[in-house]
Amino acid sequence: MLSGQAEEAVRAALAAVESEQASISEKVEMLMEMAMGLQTRPKAPEDIEAAVELYERALLICPPDHYLLRARVAARLGTALQAIPGETTEHLERARDEYEAARAVLRDHGNDEELAELEMNLGLVAQSLAGMGRAKITDAIAAYQRSLRTFNKDAHPKEFAVLQNNLATAFLSIPFSDERSKMREALAVQAFEEGLNVVTLIDHPSEYAMLQNNLGNALQYASSSHAVENNLRALEAYDEALKVRTAETTPLEYANTISNKANCLWNLPDDPEQPADGNRDNLLQVRAYYREAQDIFASNGDAEKASLVDDALQQIASELEQIPASQQNGAGIPAGA
Repeated sequence: MLSGQAEEAVRAALAAVESEQASISEKVEMLMEMAMGLQTRPKAPEDIEAAVELYERALLICPPDHYLLRARVAARLGTALQAIPGETTEHLERARDEYEAARAVLRDHGNDEELAELEMNLGLVAQSLAGMGRAKITDAIAAYQRSLRTFNKDAHPKEFAVLQNNLATAFLSIPFSDERSKMREALAVQAFEEGLNVVTLIDHPSEYAMLQNNLGNALQYASSSHAVENNLRALEAYDEALKVRTAETTPLEYANTISNKANCLWNLPDDPEQPADGNRDNLLQVRAYYREAQDIFASNGDAEKASLVDDALQQIASELEQIPASQQNGAGIPAGA
């Protein structure tokens, strides 16, 4: 049910459309524009539901023979349904249905870019549903690959990079239960690197940071015989991401990346050439990163991640206590740290 404010916004939008001396198709366009405004700049979660209602009203009055306009409204409705928060699959499944219905029309009568955007969104919905056991991850991969026919690295570098990131995460979400798992890991790393080939720190900072962070994760958790080498490469990727992600500008993204970097350092010796010397220095840095991340997660209301980091901090404390005095270089562990 809509809140009073959202319901009033819908009522005002409908009244404004009704008062206009315009054709039906123009009124459909007006409703769609109003819905997009609510969706793009929501002041409350209920604004997304209000946008859904306006899209639905637009479809209700849109003449059946205006098939391209109907497809465009349906595609926008899909994005609004996709944005509704919740743990059930109802809205995502309905979004998928709207995308599928619009897809055939846009393929035959729309332009390449709007079809590619729909395919990207369809892939995201399929990937989310696959994580809930309601779709196949291969459906998401296929949609991303269709989108890449238009969103290529030359004409649309930003969209290309996002799609490569989505493809990589889709590859990594497939359970590693067969002999092809290493190939999928390699494809994921390749996709992240493909995306990084077309975006730059200066021109596309958020996409650059996202890809570097996710590349670091892929390298860190790869089932490889070159674990130390992969972890060192992962640290470089996290450091690149941290050129964009800062505690001041993007605190949650920053906290995620320093947590990932901490995980990586935890598994590295202080000197990769002398692994027998242990990793006391790295553990101290890991503890510092985790403490900083925990504070950020807690202050931003992410209790689940704060709790996970707290569990890791307890393990780190236990490992530091077990380090022999001979490996502490006489410095000891800081009191009260």
